[in-house]
Amino acid sequence: MSIDTALGNSFSGPEILAGIMRWASIESPSVTPEAVTRMFEHAEREFREAGASVTTEAAPNGCGPVMKARFPGKVEGPGILVLGHLDTVHPVGTIEGPLKLRVEGDKLFGPGVLDMKGGVYLALYALKRLRSEAGLTHLPVTFMMIPDEELGSPNTRALIEAEARTSKYVLVPEPARLGKVITGRHAFARYTVITRGKPAHAGADNKFGRSAIRAMAQLVEILEGATDMDRVVSFSVGVINGGLFVNVVPIECTAQVLCVASSKENLDYVHQFMANLPNTVPDVAVDVIRGAERPLFSASEGTMKLFEIARSIAVESGLQLEHGQFGGGSDGNFTGALGVPTLDGLGVVGGGAHTHEEHLVISSLVPRARIFAGLLERLA
Repeated sequence: MSIDTALGNSFSGPEILAGIMRWASIESPSVTPEAVTRMFEHAEREFREAGASVTTEAAPNGCGPVMKARFPGKVEGPGILVLGHLDTVHPVGTIEGPLKLRVEGDKLFGPGVLDMKGGVYLALYALKRLRSEAGLTHLPVTFMMIPDEELGSPNTRALIEAEARTSKYVLVPEPARLGKVITGRHAFARYTVITRGKPAHAGADNKFGRSAIRAMAQLVEILEGATDMDRVVSFSVGVINGGLFVNVVPIECTAQVLCVASSKENLDYVHQFMANLPNTVPDVAVDVIRGAERPLFSASEGTMKLFEIARSIAVESGLQLEHGQFGGGSDGNFTGALGVPTLDGLGVVGGGAHTHEEHLVISSLVPRARIFAGLLERLA
């Protein structure tokens, strides 16, 4: 049955908007596990109200809970995994300051409205409308919510992969990219770089010291200068910490580096480059520590079949749906790399992710919800 005819005009943009605003009002930065837990508690209530059987478990290293909300289907066995996260990059207090929750014209601004509370709520809403109008989906549906995605999912990757291996399909309501759904994602590798220098009194014996911060500054130039967007390889230093007192030549500095690669060959180059990072200052030691990684997600035959279903649903509503491989990692990297048919970027349309201009386009909510509901209805 067609999503257009079976569900008619039962999708309500104002209802979806109100739900997203409700979720976005509960701040949940990844680095504040107690705030993430509050968000999960709220979401759990809404999933239970929607008829889900909900289980939660503490993720490793105290980063927050992992939630699975299961909805039965007409058949048992491997089903549809809807994979999302409820953490954001915005610190507590952002909503009262630089990114107030507000509607301006056709845009909703706020922490996480785009990435990705908006997409998760939209997916839940789509399933609720589908179940209300058309009954159970053919396949069982499991929503899996993660608390540390914005950190690279270092504590939850194994849990995600285990759930994906028991699933037939994976749908990821991360934000669309340029209005397109995502059939592949570049690989991401995180590194920590540490420089260790030689202390001295900065005012009296400066020349006897070796500054770890100065050495790091030179390494930052080397790292970011290696970015080649024609090749689609990038290096970005996002966090730096160093020094204790201004009157002491700093003996240690730490930097966090995010590396992106569009192919296996480029990822191999990234690891080789980082392993051979030059030591630029005499008497300063440099340590390079490899961290969490998101593997390359390339479009598989199963993923492209998912896209064709989504595209046909969009056409029935008078929309043109396109796809592509993009940067901006997600937990879909893990499932796509496993070979499980994965369609990503099924969430809301908007812009400004990870900035104080984060917003979604309100007029996109109903069309995107229809596409998501159509996938849940037709997958078998």
